[in-house]
Amino acid sequence: MIKGIQIIGTQRSGSNLLRVMLHQSSHICAPHPPHILKTFFPILEMYGDLSVDYNFRRLVSDICTLIRLNPVSWNYFYETQDIIDRCENNSLPQILKAVYELKAVQKNANIWCCKSMANVKYYASMEDAGVQPFYIYLYRDGRDVALSFMKAVVGEKHIYHLAKQWKQDQNMALNLEKEIGKERFFRISYEELTRNPKAILIELCLRLSIPFEPQILNYYKSNESKITAEAGNMWNNLVKPVIKHNSNKFIHELSTEEILIFESIAGEILENLDYPLINDRSVLRNNFTPAEIDDFCAKNKSMKESVREHVTLDMEKRQAQEDFVHNLYQDYYSFEAITKQ
Repeated sequence: MIKGIQIIGTQRSGSNLLRVMLHQSSHICAPHPPHILKTFFPILEMYGDLSVDYNFRRLVSDICTLIRLNPVSWNYFYETQDIIDRCENNSLPQILKAVYELKAVQKNANIWCCKSMANVKYYASMEDAGVQPFYIYLYRDGRDVALSFMKAVVGEKHIYHLAKQWKQDQNMALNLEKEIGKERFFRISYEELTRNPKAILIELCLRLSIPFEPQILNYYKSNESKITAEAGNMWNNLVKPVIKHNSNKFIHELSTEEILIFESIAGEILENLDYPLINDRSVLRNNFTPAEIDDFCAKNKSMKESVREHVTLDMEKRQAQEDFVHNLYQDYYSFEAITKQ
């Protein structure tokens, strides 16, 4: 029987580091995520009734294309029928499970790992469809997460939007922990993972009932780390040993105002996760005016455009998949316009 792992939390929290570490275990297959659920759940109605074989096959075929265009190659050619045969029911989560299981079989691994952290939004649909993975909640000081996103090609860019997103993601993960329980849930802080990776990974392997293998810590020498690093500048550190002192950078790189905004929005969650605030609670803002929020939105849009203009390598690797997803959504908008007439 092949088991599953789902990593949840917020990107820029060391999730690719954890992924390539786990991929070095002979028991775990953790390919770079094509974000199947995040891409297809919003447009799923376009495929119609999935109990109809033609509709389900069309969805599977499009997911195969999404994987084939992934910026970090899976080096695996999927036959549509092989995926369909592996699905226990005609649902999107079962397709996710099937493609990850087939990839694990290729590696002779008995556990697959999905790093698409946004899947926490769809956990109820996953569970209902019979996909019941072991959840790893990986979290990092949200202020350092925000700083990292500001430099990356993906994600929001203004501190206001980054704080709201981080807060929402942590709340969803913490609520899932309450619902799922400890048996299928494991917390890892980025700071502890980078300070003491061996101890954390030994504990995780124990929870997964697999042996700890020393090559896990040599992830940076692996081909998976190499091809991931080559796919984008934001993954360059994957070909280096663990950077043990990569925390609290926000103190020197975020402005006083940016820290205040972040802590005003997400201070309670920071403290809940044992990250002390810089500001006294008495100076935190309870809300922001509509004019301020409009200004934040305008700046966020401008910052996104500016970042994309200066990250040609990352965009070149991502462009084919982004174009494919863009075309899918254009088809969906056309479908939606027709069905609403």
